[in-house]
Amino acid sequence: MVALKRLHSALGFDAVRVEAACQHACRGHPSIVEIKNVVADAKTGEIFLVMEFVGSSLRDQIMRSRPEDLVREMMRKLIGAAHKMHSSRVIHRDIKPENILVGFFGSLKICDFGSATFMKPAGKPYDKCLVGTLPYTSPEQLAGNRCYGPAVDMWALGCIMGELLTGPPLFGGDMTVAELLADLSANLGDLLKELKVEVLPELSAAAHEFLSGLLAFDPEKRMTAAEALEHRWFTEEANKASSS
Repeated sequence: MVALKRLHSALGFDAVRVEAACQHACRGHPSIVEIKNVVADAKTGEIFLVMEFVGSSLRDQIMRSRPEDLVREMMRKLIGAAHKMHSSRVIHRDIKPENILVGFFGSLKICDFGSATFMKPAGKPYDKCLVGTLPYTSPEQLAGNRCYGPAVDMWALGCIMGELLTGPPLFGGDMTVAELLADLSANLGDLLKELKVEVLPELSAAAHEFLSGLLAFDPEKRMTAAEALEHRWFTEEANKASSS
């Protein structure tokens, strides 16, 4: 059994090529959906990406909060996928619950590379700025900065972590781009403090530190995937498990 993604010919060959190439570059990671083939219908001109079949999306299951231990294991998988993408010179640019599939035994797999792109040299702008979905869009993209980098994916993962812990999305709602940027610019520190003190007071200090590292307003201060994998929220728990 496989999953098919139908791409209309109106997208153009270059868009199809980039999507398939980005996903192919990240093959082999257990938390990234594997692309198997690209096929075309000679009559209609439609192109299909052939991928492994996984299951429903995380969006279908995220309406309730989860305990820290479970969120840690979920984030370990997602951060590992981000590290694979970024080390493969790929930025996903649309990580959100709808683009994370839940498989058997709790496996998680990032899918849909339709907004993905290969990294450009520092300082070279991308063609598009606002690419993904608003509640998971980084402040630098909201501000119109087209010279962003893999930190945009880390912001999205921070938003997802917060959502896994609390239930509803952390940011956005019915806000416009300008309203969300103004809210984050003025209130991000207060929002994170409120999460720590009022919403998630039982969360460990390491988890709060990890979430704040992913949701740093300045992308230069935001944790990279490699740094996140080495964070004490992961390593201290691993050390406890090995010692026991």
